[in-house]
Amino acid sequence: MIRFGYADTPLGQVHYAESGVRTGPPLILLHQTPRSWDEFREAIPRLAAGRHVIAPDTPGFGASARITEHSIENYAAGILGLLDAMGVDEFDLAGHHTGGVVAVEACARAPKRVRRLVLSSTPYIDEAARKRRASRPAIDAVAERPDGSHLTELWRRRAAFYPGGRSDLLTRFVRDALRVWPDVEHGHAAVSAYRMEERIGLIACPVLCVGASADPYAFPELGPLTEHIPHAETAVIEGGGVPLEFQAAEFARLTAAFLGRT
Repeated sequence: MIRFGYADTPLGQVHYAESGVRTGPPLILLHQTPRSWDEFREAIPRLAAGRHVIAPDTPGFGASARITEHSIENYAAGILGLLDAMGVDEFDLAGHHTGGVVAVEACARAPKRVRRLVLSSTPYIDEAARKRRASRPAIDAVAERPDGSHLTELWRRRAAFYPGGRSDLLTRFVRDALRVWPDVEHGHAAVSAYRMEERIGLIACPVLCVGASADPYAFPELGPLTEHIPHAETAVIEGGGVPLEFQAAEFARLTAAFLGRT
């Protein structure tokens, strides 16, 4: 069973979903932008067997409070604020796409609190990456139009990253995107401005970097990312793409196996 709650943080109320047994350090799941906890809907039951799983809505997204300054630093501060409010000291951490970048910053801020880290489809952001991203077209930002055709455009922009015959998954993405409209692109901008090269060396825990072979954005980043985390292990989800829901079973299997090591 998945339960829901809110916690007060310095950035406002943060919404979260949780499941499993509330004993021992929990696993925290961080979603990509502009998603919500719903990205992990299929993975949570698989990961909650015998452990406590918490999937927050990053501040500014989902049902969490809107924020005025979008940055990876603020997102990480909000997640750590949530865990403080919930009385969580040590925890395992997993993030997908933007959630992985937020996880890097959370580890840099609280290295002694994170036991193990899973970075799923996480880009490596340095000066060269920031320059490339500065000229890259917006992914989800479309101009609102009176006839509603911008909704079709948003659907079409994302459809290429979703498996055929799974319009249900794309519908869930669009629902999350509209929930934060018109701030739908802020998370991508926050990633593009992040100075990861100054923070990634502060990660002190064991790390698993997971790449999805059919993810055109993140899979090419698997090599550069792991090069900057010398102690990291790697795993590839063959055929996996941008939406984590599509590969939830394999993501959960890899994550559970990694976290279960002594």
